[in-house]
Amino acid sequence: MEPDSARHAEAAPPPAAEPVAPDALDLVERAHLRRPDDTSHTLARYPPPPGLAHLVQRSWFPVWSVPPGEESVQEVLQHPVCLLVVTPTYDRFYRVTSGLSRTVLTGDGWAAGVMLTPAAGYLLARRPLTELADRHVPLVDVLPRTAARLVQAVRSAMADDPAAPSSHAAAARAYAEALADVGPVDAEGEVVERVVAVAAGRRDLTRVDDLCAAVDLPERALQRLTRRRVGLSPKWLVQRRRLHEAAELVRAGTTPHAEIAAMLGYADQAHFVRDFSHVTGRTPGALAAQHRASP
Repeated sequence: MEPDSARHAEAAPPPAAEPVAPDALDLVERAHLRRPDDTSHTLARYPPPPGLAHLVQRSWFPVWSVPPGEESVQEVLQHPVCLLVVTPTYDRFYRVTSGLSRTVLTGDGWAAGVMLTPAAGYLLARRPLTELADRHVPLVDVLPRTAARLVQAVRSAMADDPAAPSSHAAAARAYAEALADVGPVDAEGEVVERVVAVAAGRRDLTRVDDLCAAVDLPERALQRLTRRRVGLSPKWLVQRRRLHEAAELVRAGTTPHAEIAAMLGYADQAHFVRDFSHVTGRTPGALAAQHRASP
């Protein structure tokens, strides 16, 4: 791949440059605990480049402008996947944060990121993801041959107009080229993809033994698999799906919190409130009030 960004700019935009339809963003938006009055940034999302769906779920491009002396804190209940991120000042491979991920936006800036599939993080890290617990490393650590060209190409693509779809398309192509030789997904990776999909999609799974039964794996084997490939436990997978759904229902404000607790399999409302507050740093009532007060 040539480091000259002109090569990317001259190529026709690939299908990956088409935005994801709004109704496809629900699972992403429920994870982002964005304040309803937050106008600090815009965010564009796109499906994976052709041929990379086994590694990439989507790319995203936030562009922000925060008044001098102020900051905008973005909080996310992350999905169980790793991220690749390039900004004007740093480039990083992120392992999923076990608690609430917080990013502070200041001044004017942008980021060009890729959300990987559950199987892909391990393929890039080439070691158990527990060794990267709540950490990030430079992209060169996971893409030793292509990171430098990738970072240069992305920054060149985004330099003139970081909000333009054409800039996003060029950056997405740079990511696609950098990841072209990664993979294929191995047999264990296929199993972890299924485990994550089942944990994320089944409301009736409220305990680890429920998940074990659904994917037909003993608990010890499931523990080893998810810790190595995701960096977290099966219990975390179950809890995170419940919290994603809870955050969406609480913000909608149409379902009583006691009913949400019952829907998500909590023993009672007190257990739900304790679980939610421990991870998000606020009670369901506080989150609901924030959204009720928004115009």
